[in-house]
Amino acid sequence: MSQTVETTAEAADSLAVTMEGVDKYYGDFHALKSVDLTVRRGEKIVLCGPSGSGKSTLIRCINQLEAVQKGKIVVDGIELTAGPKNVELVRRDVGMVFQQFNLFPHMTVLENCTLAPIKVRGVSKAEAQETARKYLARVRIPEQADKYPAQLSGGQQQRVAIARALCMNPKIMLFDEPTSALDPEMVKEVLDTMIDLAEEGMTMLVVTHEMGFARRVADRVIFMDKGEIVEIAEPATFFDHPREQRTKDFLGQISH
Repeated sequence: MSQTVETTAEAADSLAVTMEGVDKYYGDFHALKSVDLTVRRGEKIVLCGPSGSGKSTLIRCINQLEAVQKGKIVVDGIELTAGPKNVELVRRDVGMVFQQFNLFPHMTVLENCTLAPIKVRGVSKAEAQETARKYLARVRIPEQADKYPAQLSGGQQQRVAIARALCMNPKIMLFDEPTSALDPEMVKEVLDTMIDLAEEGMTMLVVTHEMGFARRVADRVIFMDKGEIVEIAEPATFFDHPREQRTKDFLGQISH
């Protein structure tokens, strides 16, 4: 019996995110329908599907940017749906990168990156700046630290947004279509940054239409449609041998 308990505890401890029976409504619109999902620590998940399928809603629920009406969400062992104090704890350890860069235009790149660690984690300005410069170097733009967002390209701004999220030393990173607002020539530099993160073992959930990225990086690909998870599979199976007709139709559309 004790061995079974230990095995169960170890299995739970290996999970970064658990969603059980999650329902999300916007008025009468049922955006997420009884969603069940588990994400292991260090796992890279890519979510794809047609517009309005619930992909962005799902990852926004993981840090309670969207409140759910039903179900249970556990992030890094903390039940997110148990109360506002737990939401605050989870948000400290979950980084998020949006379609739009959401940088403060009146602050330099360095100031954008140090604000949250100083205000939320209470680290010193010197320590925050040291950490920020480390992550700006990691996303390959250390020379931009003293510039303002308007002085940067879209790809550079999105890399600042990634660095800013990393400055909080998150355990999990959420990406909501991070390249969709970029010019095509800027997409690669952001994807390369995300590939580096993935190769270093970061737990990642990524909403994207960049299927080449999904093939290269994902441990599993999730296809969503009409608020439901239709299919989950490893990339080779997902792209080459999808089971569900809705998945086949979607892949047929994007391949053309």
